[in-house]
Order: sequence, then C-alpha cells, then structure tokens
Amino acid sequence: MSTAPAPGPRDPASALVFDDPLAQQSSDDTDQGWGERAPGGADGAADLARFLDEKPPHHL
Repeated sequence: MSTAPAPGPRDPASALVFDDPLAQQSSDDTDQGWGERAPGGADGAADLARFLDEKPPHHL
C-alpha cells in the first residue's frame, strides 16, 4: 500500500486554473509585428531582401 503525501503548504503557481482560455487575449490576437517596416527609409534593395526573406516556400 502507498501512503498519501503529507498535507502542507502548496505552491499557488502550480495550482490548476479553470478559467475560460478563449476569454483571454493572446499574442496572435493582435496585429503587432505584422507588416512593420525596418527603420531606415525606402531602400529598394532592402525591400527586395525583405520580400525574399518573407516569401512562403510555395512561392519559389
């Protein structure tokens, strides 16, 4: 037979949370980071490099 763990103080950070996860905003719910241009101006070579870096693999 096994014995139950001794009762004692518990770490509140390890407690289960039963809140609705869809009620909270995630980082995917914001537009931050989408379409931002690099600082420095309108450099054509930099735009081309950014386009090639961000091009999806199915557009090769």
